[in-house]
Amino acid sequence: MTDTPILAEFLLPTNELRNDLPFFTKTLGMRLENIFPADDPSVASFSGHGLRLRIEKGADVPAGHLRILTDDVDGFAEGARELTAPNGTRVSIVPLTPQVEEVTTKHEFAVRRLADEAPWVIGRAGMHYRDLIPSRLGGSIIASHIRIPDGGPVPDMVHYHTVGFQLIFCYRGWVDVLYEDQGDVIRLHAGDCVTQPPGIRHRVVEASPNIEVIEIGVPAEHVTTIDHDFTLPNGIGDPAREWDGQTFVHHVKENATWQPFRVPGFTARDTGITKGTKGVAGIQVVRRTDEKTCAFSHDADIHFTFVMEGTMTLHAEGQEDRILQAGDGFVIPPNMQVQYTEASEDIELLEVALRGDFRTTLA
Repeated sequence: MTDTPILAEFLLPTNELRNDLPFFTKTLGMRLENIFPADDPSVASFSGHGLRLRIEKGADVPAGHLRILTDDVDGFAEGARELTAPNGTRVSIVPLTPQVEEVTTKHEFAVRRLADEAPWVIGRAGMHYRDLIPSRLGGSIIASHIRIPDGGPVPDMVHYHTVGFQLIFCYRGWVDVLYEDQGDVIRLHAGDCVTQPPGIRHRVVEASPNIEVIEIGVPAEHVTTIDHDFTLPNGIGDPAREWDGQTFVHHVKENATWQPFRVPGFTARDTGITKGTKGVAGIQVVRRTDEKTCAFSHDADIHFTFVMEGTMTLHAEGQEDRILQAGDGFVIPPNMQVQYTEASEDIELLEVALRGDFRTTLA
């Protein structure tokens, strides 16, 4: 490679170039770079908005679809959202900064068993993903069981997510991660977790062999943006910094305090995520006690539980009893009465609720 400048341009067709000139220069605000031949122009190049176009009379190519990204959608092209150039090129005007999509939850009772052999899919940075809520409750949430079989350095890049809420819970092994304004590498051991507030830059650095994590994202489909200009680590910033109203929460299992769970017969360690997200989400790890349990219902919009260890029977009104074991997950819709019974001594559950300040009604 040399230092010689290199440009790339998209080729678009036209039947009459003079009709396209005012549209691309005045309506779209692009700059005319060259035009020829002088006596009867049939080819012109335009640049603007990070793009270069060549419009050529009679070119045997499709008219194309151009997307203009701007956070001043109303001020661009007189507020038009969809335009069609004289040469047939479609132009969409869309927001530059990704927005969190508001999704209405489609409530359902759902159970996902590891024994059902849900397919593992290879996703970003070579990680294997298993979907724990196939319906994703209408697009309101994605719960993924993620593993990296070989371990070692992870070919990840600094990136961030446009989300309403995101959780990384280390289920097995350990993983090293870097987060914006959080100092050097953070090692998550099994049982530890972090929240990834909306927009926080981060990168996975290294993982132990057979690392497994549970990742929760709201909504299910959200944009991941690679930040090529941001370097991690970037030092320790303001510990109280908020991203869209949420602080970074790092929960360490070894420092946790166990307290009575909201349902008799169980104890729990709260991760502090309800406080860190101002009630957006609540995450608890649950174990059994010798106390007698009972049925209950809740009013959370989303209530998902992953069985990390042990076995138990899930009773849910109107449903067949389900015997669950490690690797299984289930969703309880609001106001459905359920009961956890026959829990083994080593039972350990990861409970995810949105909102985190929901109410429980005991039967």
